Amino acid sequence: MDINRAAVYVSTPDGWTTRAGDGDEEESMDGRIPTRMGDGSLVELTREEIRGEVEEGVAVAVKRAKVEPLDDSEMDHITDIYASSTRFTGVDIGNEVVLSFDGTGTQQVASRVQDLLAYEQMLGADMVELWNMDYSYKAVKAIVPPEQGLLRSALALLTAPAHYGAMPDLGDYTKPDGPIDNWADLLPQGRIDDARAAQEEAVELASSDMVYVADKMWEAGADGSDFDTAGAAGDGDFLATLLAVERLRAKHPDMSMEVGMSSEFVIGMHGELEYKGARLAGAWPKAQLEAVQAAGATIWGPAVNVNTGKTCAWNCARAAALVKPAMAVAEIPVHMNVGMGVGAVPMCLRPPVDAVARASRALVEVLGLDGL
Repeated sequence: MDINRAAVYVSTPDGWTTRAGDGDEEESMDGRIPTRMGDGSLVELTREEIRGEVEEGVAVAVKRAKVEPLDDSEMDHITDIYASSTRFTGVDIGNEVVLSFDGTGTQQVASRVQDLLAYEQMLGADMVELWNMDYSYKAVKAIVPPEQGLLRSALALLTAPAHYGAMPDLGDYTKPDGPIDNWADLLPQGRIDDARAAQEEAVELASSDMVYVADKMWEAGADGSDFDTAGAAGDGDFLATLLAVERLRAKHPDMSMEVGMSSEFVIGMHGELEYKGARLAGAWPKAQLEAVQAAGATIWGPAVNVNTGKTCAWNCARAAALVKPAMAVAEIPVHMNVGMGVGAVPMCLRPPVDAVARASRALVEVLGLDGL
């Protein structure tokens, strides 16, 4: 099946037609449906081909993560959603989920506070996040007082709960920006023990900074903290986040804490780090959730990266199969990351609404998510 051939889609009174890239020939779609690739580009597939994409995506998840496959009804449902020619789709009235956002306040149209209000009042956000453009707890630690003031201003205007958030960003603690030798330089030299020791030192520094910033923002009135893209620098990055959550939970029993993952799989940059007896390297979503729950977080956001060379239906089916085992053991709300390049949403600057809507609906209905 050639799903990469160039075509221009044209709407006519009789339905969709395709025109070849040179514009010289027009032909009926004959049951072929416009759908998306993981990079956002349009392709045309039949319903049977879309079903094949769904089955293939599930099979990849089963093989890689050793999870159970989706059942036929779940694959049928994803197929129905992606085989629809509607521009937009959504869940039934009454089945809506909470919409929590990281990265709110980024457009800087007027100010970060005004952007938060726009997300709340225009985009329907149920929870927003104030953040600084240097999206790292290490960087924010140096500018806590003005960030507290900005947070106070936002809270005076917002109705929706507001988290303060940033990334653990373990790599920010390495030289030349930090005090620690860079394990990415040490590992190619064969200095395995030194590389591991450097990561362990960075874990403590990062965890301390996260606790410090979250403490100060809690004092300023934040509704909670967001630890975003956890695990981006590997198992040490994830461990630093878990330790910060654990320490904050002991100090603030009522604090909301959201942990959003960076990927479906925790990379073993260290390889031997554990949390409460469980090895973090190689953790798939179910193991990630179990660790996050044990630390005391209140919201978990799984992330499944998009393969831009595969269709959105393939990516959605793979994501659903990977996250489904976690839903069986979830004791806290699960808000899946469904944004640019994750959760079956195309990796492009302005993801097309048809792809975003399909991914959102399919994942909510198949997985029973609490939010997005």
